[in-house]
Amino acid sequence: MNPKVDFYFDQAKTWQKELGQLRKIVLQCGLTEELKWGTPCYTFQKSNIVLIHVFKEYCAFLFFKGALLRDTNKILIQQTENVQAARQVRFTNVETVITLEPILKAYIFEAIEIEKAGLKVDLKKTTDFAMADEFQDRLDKLPALKTAFEALTPGRQRAYMLHFSAPKQAKTRASRVEKWISQILNGKGLND
Repeated sequence: MNPKVDFYFDQAKTWQKELGQLRKIVLQCGLTEELKWGTPCYTFQKSNIVLIHVFKEYCAFLFFKGALLRDTNKILIQQTENVQAARQVRFTNVETVITLEPILKAYIFEAIEIEKAGLKVDLKKTTDFAMADEFQDRLDKLPALKTAFEALTPGRQRAYMLHFSAPKQAKTRASRVEKWISQILNGKGLND
């Protein structure tokens, strides 16, 4: 146990029993407990394996390379269609956590073996994502915007592309593009 992570579990307003049980399970697997993104994260030789996080309707284990796990028990969930590597196991009661303990440990050990083997999830390239016409138009008309966008990390580029292409109406897409141009020009992502 890492004392720097204790506050996360001590201050949890919901899912306290479930979180405590999940922490116990993951610590029995020999991983290092750290605090990343304000959330308990468990690593093997500095590589992220699993984290524990909470939502309104559930708490969850999130396996960073969950897409590579065999998931013979069909418990892994892809949060959205755009999530490529990570997979969740969701919990709404402590009894389920206790029942799934042997399976969760097996998944954790499999995730460690995946990391030891150096396996990587084949991620889609940024060019594989849809580019909103409204954004492409602005990139074509503003060379500085195109340069700034291309300088962003692939993850930031994908986030913008998904954000801009999500609305059904062209007016909404154009409005989103205009709203975020200065952020892109400043070299920042959607969540920076």
